[in-house]
Amino acid sequence: MDITELSDAMHGPEGQLATGREIIPAEWTDYNGHMNVAYYVVAFDRATDAYKDQVGIDKGYRERTRHSTFAAELHVVYLQEVREGEEVYLTTYLLDWDAKRHHFIHSMWRASDNTLCATMEVMSLHINLEARKTAPWPSEISERLAAVHAEHQALPRPEQAGRKASLQRRG
Repeated sequence: MDITELSDAMHGPEGQLATGREIIPAEWTDYNGHMNVAYYVVAFDRATDAYKDQVGIDKGYRERTRHSTFAAELHVVYLQEVREGEEVYLTTYLLDWDAKRHHFIHSMWRASDNTLCATMEVMSLHINLEARKTAPWPSEISERLAAVHAEHQALPRPEQAGRKASLQRRG
């Protein structure tokens, strides 16, 4: 199923927004026999587009307002190997938002057993495409972000949210 065919009403595990499905093609795998790191970002980027469509930051919005979003920061956590031919689905949880930013986390789940395989946390900026600078959300988008955020605050927060890369020293 193409992610553009997903219904706005679809929700994944724990009530998160359903934002994609992929069957992993051979060209997304590497010499280790599993999904290459770059293609996790491709799958998550497609989920970002589906999420933005669901909150109203779609092609029509971009064309009408000459505003869009730019990724400012990404953090990917790999939890389980994903191999060629496996089906995965993606969900999105809105962690927070303010006047010019939204902070969300995507989760990739193995469809056969609902195992969490990876997450990608994103900080994204609302941009005026003419000025190439950050700009406040219009009220229509603020209202949608507020509604999604309120819904997600009632759900369990993904435990990978806020993780950072570091070595844990053992005594």
